[in-house]
This record gives sequence, C-alpha cells and structure tokens, in this order.
Amino acid sequence: MFTGLIEGVGEISEVKPTPAGFRLRVTTSLATEMQPGDSLAVNGVCLTVVSADAHGIHADVSPETSRVSNLGAIARGVIVNLERPLRADARLGGHFVQGHVDATGSIDDLRQEDEFFWLTITFPFELASSIVRKGSIAIDGISLTVAGADAKRFDVQIIPYTWTHTNLQHAKEGNVVNLECDILGKYVARAIAIAHLDRTAPGSEPGKLHLSK
Repeated sequence: MFTGLIEGVGEISEVKPTPAGFRLRVTTSLATEMQPGDSLAVNGVCLTVVSADAHGIHADVSPETSRVSNLGAIARGVIVNLERPLRADARLGGHFVQGHVDATGSIDDLRQEDEFFWLTITFPFELASSIVRKGSIAIDGISLTVAGADAKRFDVQIIPYTWTHTNLQHAKEGNVVNLECDILGKYVARAIAIAHLDRTAPGSEPGKLHLSK
C-alpha cells in the first residue's frame, strides 16, 4: 500500500528484454535503503526489487503491466516517480494507493497560472464513474485532487512543491500517464453495479447475483 506522496524521482538507465517481459534498472538514491523482495512504486506501478546496489535497483515488468501502464513504452533517460510502501507506524498523507494502475490517460492541456500549474487529462470512459470532483486520483503515482471532471476529461491543479519534486516538471502535452482511481470510489461503483444487476436479473432475490454460465 502506498500514499501517493512521492519520495523522489529516478532515471531509467536500462531496459533489458527478458523471455516474458523486460527488466528495468532505475538509478535512484533510494537504492541504498532497498533490498531484493522490497516493493517500489515506479510511476505508480508496484514493482518488486530483484536486485539493488549503491546506485540503483532492478525490477521486472510483466506483459500485463506493460499493457495497462506507461511502463510498456518506457525508455532510457525517462524520469520516473518513486515511492516505497507505507509503514504501519507512519502518518497517512495523500490517499490509499495500491500501485495497481487502472488505465492510462494522456495530458490534453498543460497551462500555468501564477506559480501553479493546471493539467487536463483525457481518460478512458470506463473510469468515468470512479473520477469525481474533489475526489482523489493518482497520476503517475502522485496523489492529486480532481478539480473538475466530465465523462472524458478531468482537471487537477499542481502546487509548486509537487511540480518541482516529481516528474511533472518534465510533463508535455500528449504525454501518457498512469491513472489509479480512489479505491473507495471503485468499491462504491462496484456495489452500485452489483445492486443494479441484482434487481434486474430474472427471478432474482435480494442479495443474490445471477451470472450466466
């Protein structure tokens, strides 16, 4: 479990194909505090450290992770957001982030307002029910608040600290970003969908779900 409060950024220094996917090397100062088996969120994707040294870590990326996240098109030199898992005795800032990307979106608009920045993100329609105004969302692992949303796009405002301490400082229009919706909102949306199926299924009884075989 993560919080969406980025600890630092790293640089992709190697992308090496493997029989099933590929292995990343991320250069980061956090490497000295990590060991094989540890979890690390890379652009909001929970990966497992397979090796670590004084300068960086290696982590494998599976075909499914490649398909649903922007790690599938990652290249050397790209700057990524990094966060280690939440400790049980730590304060909870941000919001609950699982490191399980729901889909990718794209930066449709990027504009500055005084020292703040606005991002408009285009997202797949299937996420619409889980993205609400004033709700939380993780963009490349960063915990942010939705300022406004419709069925296709949402806006977030970035404070100067977040801008300078994450990979957003390198953001450009058209960039693909990882999106993870608030887990609480996803459970609510799922409960509503199940309740609707329960009521509309022929011969259904309250509390029973009828699925075709």
